[in-house]
Amino acid sequence: MFGNKSEMMGMDVCEFGGQLLELMWLSVCYRDKMADRNENKPVEEDSDDIVDLNYKAPEKKSLQEIQELDKDDESLIKYKQALLGNLPAAVDPNAPNVQVTQMALICNEAPGPISMDLTGNVGTLKDKTFILKEGVSYRVRITFKVNKDIVSGLRYVQHTYKAGIKVDKETHMVGS
Repeated sequence: MFGNKSEMMGMDVCEFGGQLLELMWLSVCYRDKMADRNENKPVEEDSDDIVDLNYKAPEKKSLQEIQELDKDDESLIKYKQALLGNLPAAVDPNAPNVQVTQMALICNEAPGPISMDLTGNVGTLKDKTFILKEGVSYRVRITFKVNKDIVSGLRYVQHTYKAGIKVDKETHMVGS
């Protein structure tokens, strides 16, 4: 049926990494614009989206509100400074709230991690191809930067395609 394993899997960076990056880029960077555009349209759920993540996002509060809470508790102030770090004085209002800067696939069978720098032109990733063999275990490491506000409910969604056909979808909570 298939000539070799790479044909059988049929994946390169355009199908696997490209689909994954495009999904993350669209869902994270353009979340606000897409939500405004589709405000009146019902959301259609895939049958495999019925996964209960047992997570309820906390009430949204701005950084200013969080810093104003419990001003008289010195230990809580130190904890907040350690957690939030040094906040920049001015943040670019046009920058997305979350920027994915790097993605790496780590596999024990591979000589080293397969890294993709996402800070520049993502179109250059088409020149860097790789093949994932079926049945090989790997881990995904995603490096991202939060720019303006606290992020809650951030999810990682992975679509797996085989010969151009969607065969799997996984959703994982990244943080709260």
